[in-house]
Amino acid sequence: MFEKIISLENLYSAWEEFLRGKRNKADVQVFSLRLSDGILSLHKDLVNKSYTHGGYSAFKVSDPKPRQIHKAPVRDRLLHHAMYRVLYPYFDTKFIADSFSCRNDKGSHRALYRFQHYVQIVSKNNTKQCWILKCDIRKFFANINHEVLLAILHRHITDTNVLWLCERIVRSFESSSGKGLPLGNLTSQLFANVYLNELDQFVKHKLQVKYYIRYADDFVLFSSCKNELEGYLLKMKNFLEENLKMSLHKDKVSIQSIGSGVDFLGWVHFPDHRILRKATRKRMFRRLQMHRAPETLNSYKGLLKHGNAHKIKEQIDSNFLSSL
Repeated sequence: MFEKIISLENLYSAWEEFLRGKRNKADVQVFSLRLSDGILSLHKDLVNKSYTHGGYSAFKVSDPKPRQIHKAPVRDRLLHHAMYRVLYPYFDTKFIADSFSCRNDKGSHRALYRFQHYVQIVSKNNTKQCWILKCDIRKFFANINHEVLLAILHRHITDTNVLWLCERIVRSFESSSGKGLPLGNLTSQLFANVYLNELDQFVKHKLQVKYYIRYADDFVLFSSCKNELEGYLLKMKNFLEENLKMSLHKDKVSIQSIGSGVDFLGWVHFPDHRILRKATRKRMFRRLQMHRAPETLNSYKGLLKHGNAHKIKEQIDSNFLSSL
């Protein structure tokens, strides 16, 4: 596995993937000027086990809530892509089917339709009550415990050189002592799924929950019995605290009936339809006001196809279509 990651063929392929959408970035152009030298130098450091990760530059985004992004140097981001190319296919086979974040052929839209599917099953086509437990992990990326993550990786990976490299990447960043992964790293997306796969396996195999969906650190469980969900909640809370050193966000845990409307992934879900969350709608119109570009308009019109949003589409067409 290590030889595949550090091979020149994989490093050059990783560069081509990394380059998409970044050709005009100044730091990428500088690295491109001496591309062969840069890749050969990285390869040599990896072979000799003398590789060290560079420092991070930080910037803030609001998408939708304020977040701190930490960007690694181009050399390190190239290595992240090279690692991802080999590690992702290996780990993806270990993930459950209903984990939808940062995976090929998954994504938020598929999670939405899976949500609808489970509502129909549990409610027996809207003839029975369907209760939904919705949970969110408090400051997930900032609280990923390095020792716990590395222990999980040791259980799955036997190549000691790969483990050495993973440890270099994991320990290259801290939000607090021994904790945190940077939001800007491609490897962070994979490591986050590896970390929460422990929860997924616990829910599916220990608790034997049939109807469960996770997207990043948001997850939902479906049942016809509210008391059953309350029991699951306590067991998951204990598992997260004891095994993953995580806690649930106390203000973002709820058990609701589908008839009252359940907010998940930007939409409010009802038994037979979903509507756009008010905050999502406001943010959409604000961005359209700021960026009156065809690609922005088409992106949002594509989003609106996944719910009951006919009136919103009409508003967009009347307010923005003529100005493009």
